[in-house]
Amino acid sequence: MVTWQHIKNTNDVIPLEGVQEVEEASRDDDGVEQSSNKKKRGMREPSYVWGHFTKVTINSELKAKCNHCQAKLVASGHNGTSHLDRHLKKSCKAKGVPSVLDSLQKTLSVTRKDDGPSCIETREFDPIVARQKIATLVGKHELPLNFVEYEAFRDLMSYANPLVKNLSRNTLKSEIFKLYQAEKAKAMALLENNDSRVAITTDMWTASNQKKWYMVVTGHFVDKSWRLQSRILRFIYLPASHTAEFLSEAFFKCMLDWNVDRRISVVTLDNCSTNDAIVDRLMGLISVDSMLMGGNFFHMRCVTHILNLIVKDEMKVIEEWIKKIRDSVAYWTGTPKRVETFEMAARQLQVKCEKKLVLDCVTRWNSTYVMLDVAVKYKIVFSRLQQRDKHYTSLPTDEEWEMAEKMLEYLLPFYSMTELFSGTQYPTSNLFFPMICEMRINLDEWDLSNVHVVREMTGQMIMKFDKYWAQIHGILVMAVILDPRFKIQLVNYYFPQLYGEGAANEIQRVRNLSNDLVKFYEVKSGNVSDAVVGEFSSADVCFNFNLGTGRKFFDIRKFEAFASQNSETIVSKSDLERYLEEPLIKSTSNFDILNWWKVNQGKYPILAQMAKDILAIPVTAVASESTFSTGGRVLTPHRSRLHPTTLEALMCTQHWLWVNSKGKILESEIFNGEEFVDEDESGPQALEYFF
Repeated sequence: MVTWQHIKNTNDVIPLEGVQEVEEASRDDDGVEQSSNKKKRGMREPSYVWGHFTKVTINSELKAKCNHCQAKLVASGHNGTSHLDRHLKKSCKAKGVPSVLDSLQKTLSVTRKDDGPSCIETREFDPIVARQKIATLVGKHELPLNFVEYEAFRDLMSYANPLVKNLSRNTLKSEIFKLYQAEKAKAMALLENNDSRVAITTDMWTASNQKKWYMVVTGHFVDKSWRLQSRILRFIYLPASHTAEFLSEAFFKCMLDWNVDRRISVVTLDNCSTNDAIVDRLMGLISVDSMLMGGNFFHMRCVTHILNLIVKDEMKVIEEWIKKIRDSVAYWTGTPKRVETFEMAARQLQVKCEKKLVLDCVTRWNSTYVMLDVAVKYKIVFSRLQQRDKHYTSLPTDEEWEMAEKMLEYLLPFYSMTELFSGTQYPTSNLFFPMICEMRINLDEWDLSNVHVVREMTGQMIMKFDKYWAQIHGILVMAVILDPRFKIQLVNYYFPQLYGEGAANEIQRVRNLSNDLVKFYEVKSGNVSDAVVGEFSSADVCFNFNLGTGRKFFDIRKFEAFASQNSETIVSKSDLERYLEEPLIKSTSNFDILNWWKVNQGKYPILAQMAKDILAIPVTAVASESTFSTGGRVLTPHRSRLHPTTLEALMCTQHWLWVNSKGKILESEIFNGEEFVDEDESGPQALEYFF
């Protein structure tokens, strides 16, 4: 027979069908409830305090040692336990020690385990755990610190459990800092237990509500299970001095704190002179011996930032052609009534477009692309509304609509490439080289267009493209070679189109670079071959673009046909040579390069370690920039007085909590409002466009 006394004093799990039996056991034959606290004469229940004290002997005297603050009190039998109870309630220096009621309070909860029947089990209420969960709630969901002081919240908590003690904002802040330290320890342990290098991205942000500068530092790596990981390392407040010396020292201190200063593969930064100076100073602070290939791969320029520089200025060429479209969008999004009128007209004309009109930001070309892409789908709606609204006077002409559609066609590759490179759920370093080669080749084709505006725009883009991409980062060529779909064959495929007669020399430079990189890893692993590791220079890791011939965007079928006709046979000597002599694998839409290396790491151990380090390198600083979106929501005009250390704790803790709550422990899903927004969903779609 199961009784309520059993439930109170044990953690037994009771099937639901036993509840009726329990209820009947608590009544006598006349239906009168019996007390479950009756004690048998001569029997005494042990005091609750011994759950918080341990008996120890000191100098032949029995003492009671507090499990919370380590205080030692007398424990002889004739002294009783009242003084121990008073210590727990009033004197114990350890905060949050449960009281008598807290220790005895248990609740019933219904659970279902392993798809079995529902069961009732007892669970003690722990106020310490309750505070931790409230801190997690506030930190994870960007709630204000005074949330715990809301009257409605306190009423809710009091209703859920009368024993819950109200928290103040200061107590909550203390709990958040404890949570921050605990989550930071987890992130540091993950990095310390990983044997691969860490790629770093960093960017700076001005908090408009505080007029303060912050720098976010993010680490990227492939863990032991071959999963791509990202962790925010610091969200650093920067005083007024933003010199390269100060910024480099703040960055270096962060690397020392996280113990990754000797494990950095590359640092990805925006393309500007200040960042160049920061990298130069870092090269003097960090040991060159610990750097990849002597530091020649240390600095990576953000690809999306450079693409923005290339395209943004050239958008001025088409300003006069898209002015009326921008004015039309501004007019019909100006008031709620106009928006409603526009949407009603679109439904009447049965326009199959679920996207809403959006006005662009003139400093961001990709927002102009999105504006044009949506506007051209509603072209007929604009025409109809001109007949109904005499105040609407900016209807674009047919020629202007046609030019907008032409511009969308030419800007689509840049837009898709930006989306592809901005992904954080998948490696991007192996996608860079084929995309950038195709873009350079296509610019030559566009330069032959019969549309004057297109030729004018393309000519300026080629000049800037050659300026910014005169030197291609050699590590990204290696990333392509480590992709079993491409290997060295992709270099053989593109270089004749880019270099013409000089292609053979450039291909040989790539082979030399790959051999030197393998030897570098062999030295680090202790598996040194007879060959001597060569000297590394910046010229060995960069490749200049020359003009090529026009062609359509990357056609994987053409490349595979080329590769099948130009396969190589190599006498096996090293990991690299054995890897290159294997045939290319078939390219599929769901190919997972990290999983492929996970399966084949035993076959190519040296190359697998290289793949871990190189494939973790992001070609953009988007992962760091996206943190500022969260910062803008945390640092609202009504919360502009947050101390920088509190802001850093909130930002980092929120990131770590969301990362750890997802099964794959990935950073890319960023909390936005009331739901997750997967910013990488566009990545595979962009990939389909290219392939």
